[in-house]
Amino acid sequence: MASRPAPATDFEPAGELKIGQVGIANLRVRTLDVARLADEMRSRVTRAPKLFDRAAVILDFGGLAELPDKTTAQALIDALRDAGALPVALAWGSPANAALAEALDLPVLSKFRAQYENADAVTAPAPPRASTAPEPAAAPPATKAAAAAAAAEPGLVQASAVRSGQQLYAQNRDLTVLSSVGAGAEVIADGSIHIYGPLRGRALAGAQGSPTARIFCRSFHAELVAVAGHYKVLDDIPRELHGKAVQVWLEHDELKIAALE
Repeated sequence: MASRPAPATDFEPAGELKIGQVGIANLRVRTLDVARLADEMRSRVTRAPKLFDRAAVILDFGGLAELPDKTTAQALIDALRDAGALPVALAWGSPANAALAEALDLPVLSKFRAQYENADAVTAPAPPRASTAPEPAAAPPATKAAAAAAAAEPGLVQASAVRSGQQLYAQNRDLTVLSSVGAGAEVIADGSIHIYGPLRGRALAGAQGSPTARIFCRSFHAELVAVAGHYKVLDDIPRELHGKAVQVWLEHDELKIAALE
């Protein structure tokens, strides 16, 4: 009797984990396999226990063709808790998604979905205007770009060290740290991040989803680095880069880290 061919191996993760502002993780479920998702989360916690053990996680079911029912969703929440994470909310979605969140007694957060789907976002129609005055003509692209540039604030400069437990956020601008970022500290910027001392904590650039943001540091020992939600922890990074001056950037949705010449 002819043997059956072995099933093809699926190397894609069942859940894509991204890091948002304030270090909250967004888990977008790609394959609704509770055991597999729990195993992946357990592996992340094992590799970086200081970062992911008891980590707050937003569950995003937007990558699935159909929402799970309440029983399956609750089983996933319980399994992720057993793996060491703490699901705290569902990401924004359809009215059915909101109903599922209510059934699970969880809030719905909208901020995290934007980092995945900026290009596909649907703008809600504006409420009717009380005035009958004619609408102003739309500004040309160059004018809009100039207005956005004018609204952006100059970069934030931090002269002293960012110590363990501290968090520094540069909203709508770059961040420059002239000293060190200690273990357990977190620096976040909507733009790029420049660190002139050792980086031992977390650095999250492009926090609002900008894929062109970068991280530069003079001595790399980071617990975690992320650009537009794509992250790596220290165990994911070649040892020859530890302690070196490096830059971190996104290329085709893949986080790259290289030594500075």
